[in-house]
Amino acid sequence: MKDAKFAIGLVAQLLAATIILGAIIFWRGQWNMMRWIGLCIGVPALILLFIARFQLGKSFAVTPQARELVTHGIYSKIRNPMYVFSSLLVIGFVLAVQVPLLAVILLVLLPVQIIRAKQEARVLEEKFGETYRNYRQNTWF
Repeated sequence: MKDAKFAIGLVAQLLAATIILGAIIFWRGQWNMMRWIGLCIGVPALILLFIARFQLGKSFAVTPQARELVTHGIYSKIRNPMYVFSSLLVIGFVLAVQVPLLAVILLVLLPVQIIRAKQEARVLEEKFGETYRNYRQNTWF
């Protein structure tokens, strides 16, 4: 049952990110430099977001929880790659569709992700202590 929930969650998140990428590609308008830049940011961000989500595995949770300290793969360099790559995906989308008002999404998204990262760090430090502090010193965000 847990494996099925994991798979469904992974597919749902990939689908949502793919819809954003589809919007970049199929959005009405010119294929100018800004759209290409958005696509060049969005595609790698989508791929890396999916890899990060897959590597996080069953440790993924909507609320901060300390099931396991994931330190392999992308997580060996970035503590919160899902936040980093989802932000880059949104940046790519905003650049590609060239609707400046959509930048408001980032004004909401970035502070929320920073707050969540801090909450998660507290939970992980409480459970894993020195191991987490060492990991934190050797990784970015």
